Amino acid sequence: MDYHHVVEAAGAIALGLIFYSYTWRWFDAQESPRRARWRPLVNGVVFALLAILMTKSRIEVGDGRFIDPRLIPLALVTLVESSLAGAIAGAITAAYRLWLGGGGAVAGALGIVATVGAAAAVRAWARREGGVGFRHSLALAIVVYAITWGTFLILGRRGAALFAPVWLHTLVLYVVGIGLVARLFGDVVAGRAAEAARRDAAQLRAVTLLARAAAHEINNPLTAVLGGLGLAARKLTPDSEEAKWIDRAREGGERIRDIVARMNRITQVEEAPQIGALPPILDIKKSSE
Repeated sequence: MDYHHVVEAAGAIALGLIFYSYTWRWFDAQESPRRARWRPLVNGVVFALLAILMTKSRIEVGDGRFIDPRLIPLALVTLVESSLAGAIAGAITAAYRLWLGGGGAVAGALGIVATVGAAAAVRAWARREGGVGFRHSLALAIVVYAITWGTFLILGRRGAALFAPVWLHTLVLYVVGIGLVARLFGDVVAGRAAEAARRDAAQLRAVTLLARAAAHEINNPLTAVLGGLGLAARKLTPDSEEAKWIDRAREGGERIRDIVARMNRITQVEEAPQIGALPPILDIKKSSE
């Protein structure tokens, strides 16, 4: 076995893992929702380049016998990132494979498309169960192995003869490259999710403390204002214009008192819709429900 290309393939996957961990920071949806939309495209293109690199760096397992790990990055990016990222990576890689030509070009492109589709289906299954687990990644590894086998069978007896000496190496490659490495990608996602949860908790705590401090400062003078309005209303004729203005002022004060009470009950952070050129602000009503 040519261990040089094994190390090369492992290094490419490690590079993809490192890059993927940084994309979570670069394209943080909370910091910049618009920039976050580019994450599937960027990851799709990068993992397509990794797949193309692995197409060129095949692993020799014997005299003239090679295994091709190009399906691994396509399966990983679809499973862990998104179906859109997988579709982008698959389209680029399939186009490259067709451009290379040869007798197995069509079968290779079909294998790429089928791998992305299978990874998208496993991703949907994993999301219904709360996240990607080892059983999901292992199932995907076995399915991709079956797809690879099928692409060789499309070539007929010649394809079956080519696959027979390398079936075990291919199986081990996919179990390790997809089944185990997907867990590393999953750890990146879990770590970033935990970091986002800690950041959200800190943000909620800061907003809650600020809201309660503001409520305390507002409530004291508000009590004096409402008390003064009540005393003033006693000296006015109920049907007079001045009495009506006093009633409206008291209604406004009561609304402020309701807002102050809600500020003391904030349990989440909800933004009010943006109005004109003004930035979104805290929605007191939604945040206190």
